[in-house]
Amino acid sequence: MTPQDNIMVVAHVRESSETELRQMLNAMNVSPGIYDSDNGIVPFHAIDTLHFARFVILEDDTRDDLLAYGEQIASPAKSLALLCDFDGPADTFLRDLVAAAGHGLVKVFSCCTDGPTEANLISWLHQHQVRASAAYVNWIGRTVIQAREEERLFQALQGHLDGFGTDVAPRKAWEELRRYVDTEQAGGRIRLSPEPATPSEWRLRNLLHGIAAPLLLLLLLPLILISLLPFLIFLRLHEKTDPVVAPRPSGDHAHQLAQLEDHFITNQFSAYGNLKPGIFRRGTITLVFFAIDYTARHIFNRGFLARVVTIHFARWVFLDGHKRAFFASNYDGSLEAYMGDFINKVAWGLNVVFSNGLGYPKTNWLILGGAKEELTFKDYLRRHQLPTQVWYNATHGLTACDMQRNTRIRQGLEKSWLSDTELQQWVNLF
Repeated sequence: MTPQDNIMVVAHVRESSETELRQMLNAMNVSPGIYDSDNGIVPFHAIDTLHFARFVILEDDTRDDLLAYGEQIASPAKSLALLCDFDGPADTFLRDLVAAAGHGLVKVFSCCTDGPTEANLISWLHQHQVRASAAYVNWIGRTVIQAREEERLFQALQGHLDGFGTDVAPRKAWEELRRYVDTEQAGGRIRLSPEPATPSEWRLRNLLHGIAAPLLLLLLLPLILISLLPFLIFLRLHEKTDPVVAPRPSGDHAHQLAQLEDHFITNQFSAYGNLKPGIFRRGTITLVFFAIDYTARHIFNRGFLARVVTIHFARWVFLDGHKRAFFASNYDGSLEAYMGDFINKVAWGLNVVFSNGLGYPKTNWLILGGAKEELTFKDYLRRHQLPTQVWYNATHGLTACDMQRNTRIRQGLEKSWLSDTELQQWVNLF
């Protein structure tokens, strides 16, 4: 199994170069929201381990909200972020990225203060990395190559099935399709790469991580129990006094975001904003991110996050000295359906995470209320959403559920025997 990883590179944009930067990023698209695979600047498509990538300019139009807390308004300075989700270790991916797009990356980041040169690009990218505090992968181990090969397998099987009669028995169909795939593989028309061995270093780290967190919680249990009542008291005091700042997003902002969405079945989402001031809220969100990262790594790693099945990759990142947070995801369906899915299924989870953001609808005991005020929540989220200037998806047209179906079809073909019940379930995948 090849595990997935991610990088996020952030650099301050030089004010005098912002217009040039935006023009360069626009030139990487065919039209707003549609990546140009023929662009000569950063050819993300040349890297066959890359699932998703994006360039997004981090600009906070909600920084005046700090006035509601009597805080000083945050700096209007902007940054450029490069995000990538990929197969294999980060060091290997960075070398591949520089080999494929080094000249273009230098050109893009030359619009930032202290930009890189081609000679120091890899070290510069390392120096400007910001590690995610929590990250989610829909299916740890499913590579770009696997997803593409299994989709081609599905399409070939679908075409071959068209020649079958409607009354063919499931076992006969399975046996015929196995013979067909063997013939196609022998002729080089279908390729199914064998699963590589899981890196021993990653396996060991993952095992230790899985054991260490519960063990630490067990050791700290007496302290946690003692701290629980004071925590709840402080929580309610904050919830009763935290101001809600969630005006309707401007028409221009909403229109700009809408231009970038729904070109394909899969969409991108980027959001950025201030955390509520004070050590209590920042301590709370730090613990929340730790819990998300742990569960995404060890529990929600096979096709779903809580009860939501439409997310491919997501990450939560602290920025600006833990004063702000950034969230990015790649998901299937429309934004309205995406938000509705979360509100209906795991509104408490939205509250636990986003209620620590400045201006969120009022919650009760951290998990109640909040996102259940649907219109206020959607205004809050849309207002903090950022336009993603460049977005690349290696598997356009494939939803997370499509990929899971294709994997199950392949697994069924590779088994030497299926029971009658398993056969019927397998045939029903088509």
